[in-house]
Amino acid sequence: MSAPAPWLGWVRELQSMAQAGLTYSDNPYDLERYARLRGLAAAMLAELADADPERVRLLLEAETGYLTPKLDVRAAVHDAEGRVLLVREVQDGLWTLPGGWADVGESLAEGAVREVREESGYVVERDRLLGFYERERWGHPPMPAFTLKAVVACRLVGGAPAHSTETDGVGWYARDALPPLSTGRCSPQLLARVFAHHDDPSLPPDLD
Repeated sequence: MSAPAPWLGWVRELQSMAQAGLTYSDNPYDLERYARLRGLAAAMLAELADADPERVRLLLEAETGYLTPKLDVRAAVHDAEGRVLLVREVQDGLWTLPGGWADVGESLAEGAVREVREESGYVVERDRLLGFYERERWGHPPMPAFTLKAVVACRLVGGAPAHSTETDGVGWYARDALPPLSTGRCSPQLLARVFAHHDDPSLPPDLD
């Protein structure tokens, strides 16, 4: 595991303070200061990440209300041979555990089961929570939003491989024969932890 760049944490903290102030303050002078603070956070992020300033500004301004972490839900499904189910993303042509952003009104388990069905064609049942992970501590590349990943182990019960609008490949892979991974979605470190939980089901859930 590795820690994200310190400056990214500082920018996120500035954005969080700005969002809280914009949400709860009713003093027009304070609101102006908090808006300026958010603008500075956007400028710092654009400069340090060598990104388009206007795009970063719009990205941060799109966030409203008290700032909370994003939640990415992934499903870990293994076959009888211990291989893991992966899907290939249309967006980048790389492979990942089925999953995506958590949806409002849907539990973690429900989301994991749905994502497997939609992205791979397989039908699964929830089994157990493998852990909550701070994404950048587990080898995922940095992104502006602070994100947690939840991984839910699921049991295969039926279905057949099928593509979706988001995926164009479905396969079962052994730990020593993995395809190129979409590291923004599923890092080698996180996948190694998934295999460790499969090897030893008595392991408690991971909590960063």
